[in-house]
Amino acid sequence: MGELYRSGQVTALRNDLALALRAAAHFGLEEGVCNHFSVMLPGDDGLFLLNPRGLMWREVQPDDIVIVDGDGNKVAGKHDVEPTAMFIHAAIHRIAGKRCVLHTHMPNATALTLIEDCGLDTTLSQNAMRFHGRVASDRDYNGLALDAAEGKRIANAMNSKDIAFLGNHGVVVCGERIDYAFDDLYYLERACESQVLAMSTGRPLRPASAELAATVAAQMESERLQSALFFSALKRML
Repeated sequence: MGELYRSGQVTALRNDLALALRAAAHFGLEEGVCNHFSVMLPGDDGLFLLNPRGLMWREVQPDDIVIVDGDGNKVAGKHDVEPTAMFIHAAIHRIAGKRCVLHTHMPNATALTLIEDCGLDTTLSQNAMRFHGRVASDRDYNGLALDAAEGKRIANAMNSKDIAFLGNHGVVVCGERIDYAFDDLYYLERACESQVLAMSTGRPLRPASAELAATVAAQMESERLQSALFFSALKRML
């Protein structure tokens, strides 16, 4: 396991995961030492990288990242793992088949989990339209995810979508690559911020058509170079 932990491909993933955590903290998307980012390792053994328990995101370095198996057990790393992280992330990787899983309680997205509609209106802002057809809402909050059953329930509630608004809780953003998933996380919070601000005026909202939102979503998905460039810029900056 030590050889795997130090392999070139795994080292690159550890570097990127640590950068994503520090970047999220830079933009104010963290919450204390809670919430977690994870990414699957190459191969079919169900192993994934996860940030450790007890560290602020802004202080996480690549060698702080731990390896966890498909059952949520730590198999390598110098730090402990927080229980809810193991249950939520292991289930989403295993059941939903997501490669990169970012779970946060970021302020504006979480605010939208507290209203009856529980989620983002993907026909409002341009930033919101990029997520059209990609969002699931899980309104059945059951408390802390302290067992495998709750992690399984959350994974199934995602219904193959990339993004889930977890009622009274927070959000999950998934992707095939860390840079793509982080880009979505950042712009999801910006879209939610715009919606919260617009709703706070008390004035009628002005959504676009679902057809236009679908067109914009397809345009955004075809321009993923922008996601990679953003992540590269964060590497230079942070």
